Amino acid sequence: MHTISIPEHVVQRVVRLRGSVHPFADLRPERTALVVIDMQNAFMRADIGHACCPTAVEIVPAINRLATALRRAGGGVYWVQNTFNERSAREWSVLEDLTVPVRREARGRAMTAGSEGHALWPDLDVRPEDVTLPKHRYSAFIQGSSDLPERLRADGRDTVLITGTVTNVCCESSARDAMMLNFRTVMVSDGNAAMSDEEHNASLISFYGTFGDVMSVAELETCLATNTNRRAA
Repeated sequence: MHTISIPEHVVQRVVRLRGSVHPFADLRPERTALVVIDMQNAFMRADIGHACCPTAVEIVPAINRLATALRRAGGGVYWVQNTFNERSAREWSVLEDLTVPVRREARGRAMTAGSEGHALWPDLDVRPEDVTLPKHRYSAFIQGSSDLPERLRADGRDTVLITGTVTNVCCESSARDAMMLNFRTVMVSDGNAAMSDEEHNASLISFYGTFGDVMSVAELETCLATNTNRRAA
């Protein structure tokens, strides 16, 4: 697991700016979605993956734990799968051009729908009531990537908890865009995985200082329980 390190001066800057260490601690469980980004075999198995992140396997229990807590409180879980097809290759040609041919071919094989690499990691607790959908860019919220924003709004969700891999690419991209589409957005500190502690923490610090909130699974469980009990009372 990553060692989380957000400097105190960053925390104090957030307090001065937002008035609270955790501005989204008052989340409404029934309006909250857990968004799980790219927890697929291709990012977690070196034998078939094109961009394996070893730490991703370690966050699976945290994601499952948060999914259970959120379902129990009345929220929803959304599993997002990075997906390659000819249309995305054509419309996102800049990425294709930036990638050397051997890596480009490996990505295409690993991320094509129906392939072993495209499948979600088998130890994830995916339930029938959850939503599973593809995305075709790093961000799940940018235009042309997926219909996630529309699905969330249709389900009455205005708050998103971002988990998955890797922290500083697809997860942070999704979190930033979610905030700019007017979703209250939280990056889950121990529910994201990067290639190193340095990259992981740099991403969390950047997001926390400007875009939204950063909380651990334990902190979010407390928020869910507190706000559920408060509304019941």
